[in-house]
Amino acid sequence: MRSFLDHLPAGHLLLDVSLWSADLADLGTEAARISPLADMLHIDASDTVFTPEPLFFPGLVRAIRPHTSRPLHVHLMAHRPARLAAAFAAAGADMITVHAEADTAADGITAIHDAGLPAGLALTLGTEPASAARLIAAADALVLIGTPLGTKGTAMDPAAPARIAAARHVLDGQPVPILADGGIRRDTVPQLAAAGATGVVPGSLLWAGPDPAATAAWIRGHRTGENR
Repeated sequence: MRSFLDHLPAGHLLLDVSLWSADLADLGTEAARISPLADMLHIDASDTVFTPEPLFFPGLVRAIRPHTSRPLHVHLMAHRPARLAAAFAAAGADMITVHAEADTAADGITAIHDAGLPAGLALTLGTEPASAARLIAAADALVLIGTPLGTKGTAMDPAAPARIAAARHVLDGQPVPILADGGIRRDTVPQLAAAGATGVVPGSLLWAGPDPAATAAWIRGHRTGENR
């Protein structure tokens, strides 16, 4: 389906900035502050079963929405995502990603499309892209997780770049964006770009650095070489 994804800048890495690394006590201000540096804002949510940490919920998305014009991308870590997806869509999400490993991932993708939004598909480290080909074909974007799910400050798994290349092979030239999530560091960004990532999900690399604008420009300076 056509969406804001079709209008994102091409040719360089996109920034899907994680709000999990922001000052959680002042999320509205933080969203407004980082928005000029972001292409999207990444919001992690969980059913507390798929991952134990509850993270963000629809009411927080609704509260953040007036503070930014950037698309809000909800990464939904839930086994039965359809009902939660509808709640996040109503709260102001612009894209919702469900997990290939969820019990009813296909129903989640359908629910997101029924809400008029693009649907992303996330794959954890243990899921080979080829094994999720049917779900990938229904998705508007891919999120490849490069660390154990639901963790912060964890080093990227060395297999992450190869998994991006494998996902590009499954896509077989389809212009679907691939976002690399987890372990986004100075030494991993070039590897992910070279492997074919369309964008990255920076957290502490952007928020904790002395000059977020310079860091964002440095990330954007990496050309992906992949058409969306």
